[in-house]
Amino acid sequence: MIDKLNKLYRNTIRLAISGEGKHNIGATRFGGMPDVPGDFIWPTFETSTHEDKEVKRRPLSFIAQFNCNDLTPLDYEGLLPTTGVLSFFYEIGSQRWGFDPKDRGSARVYWFENIDELKTAEIPNDLPKEFRFPSLNISLTADKSLPEYEDLVLAYPEFDGDYDKYEEEMSSQYESHSKLLGWPFIIQNNMTCECELVSRGFYLGDDWEKIPKTIITEVEASSIDNWRLLFQLDTVEDEDFELMFGDCGSIYFYIKKEDLKVKNFDNIWLILQCY
Repeated sequence: MIDKLNKLYRNTIRLAISGEGKHNIGATRFGGMPDVPGDFIWPTFETSTHEDKEVKRRPLSFIAQFNCNDLTPLDYEGLLPTTGVLSFFYEIGSQRWGFDPKDRGSARVYWFENIDELKTAEIPNDLPKEFRFPSLNISLTADKSLPEYEDLVLAYPEFDGDYDKYEEEMSSQYESHSKLLGWPFIIQNNMTCECELVSRGFYLGDDWEKIPKTIITEVEASSIDNWRLLFQLDTVEDEDFELMFGDCGSIYFYIKKEDLKVKNFDNIWLILQCY
C-alpha cells in the first residue's frame, strides 16, 4: 500500500491564520481590506440571506489575498501565478452551497498581475459589519496531500475496496484544513463531479437520477483530473473572532486545470460542505 501512495501525492500549501495581518499593499492576509486596481468594481450577487428574505444585489465579502511571490517557493508544481496578487471573495449572508447553477457569482477570484498598480479598496457601505472581517496573518507551509477515499476511487479505481487500510495510511494530523492546491479534505462527498455537472447547467439539489447515467459516467471518469482545488478555507478563529461555514464546514474554490494553466480565474466554482 505505501509504495502505491507515492503516485497519489499532490503539492499543497498549508495555511495557519491567526494574529494581526500585514497592511502593506499586496501582502498576504485574511480579511481586512483588499488591494485592487483603480478601476476595480466590487463584486455583488443577487440573493436573499438567512436573515433577510429580500432578494437584491449584495456585496461579496473579502475573504483573503495572497501575494504570489510568497507562494512561488512553496508551489512545487508551478501551478499558480508567480507575480501579483490572488484575491478571494464570497457572499457570506446566503452562504450558497454550489449545487445550483444559479449560484454562479456568489464567489469570485481575481488575479491582479501588477502590484504596483494596486491600492487599498474602500469597503462598500452596504456590506454589513458582520461580513467585514478583521485583518489576520496567514502563515504558509509547503506540504504534500493525499486524496480522501471519495476522490481516490475516482482517480485510481484500482484502490476501490481498500478503504480501511487506506484511511490508516493517510490519517490527517491537522486541526485546520485550510490550504491552497493539493487534494481537499472532504466532509461529505467528492466535489469534482458536482463542479462539472453544475457548470453544465444541472441542478443538484435533489435526486441525481434525473441526470442521464451516460453523463454521470463520463463526468466521474474525467472531472477528478479536470477540476483542481484552488483554495479550501476551514473555520477561522482568532481571539473574539470566528468565521464558520454551516456547521463546522469548509468552503472550496475549484478551478478547471486548463483555466489554471492560462491564469483564467473567471470560471471558478465554489462548494460548501459541512457536518
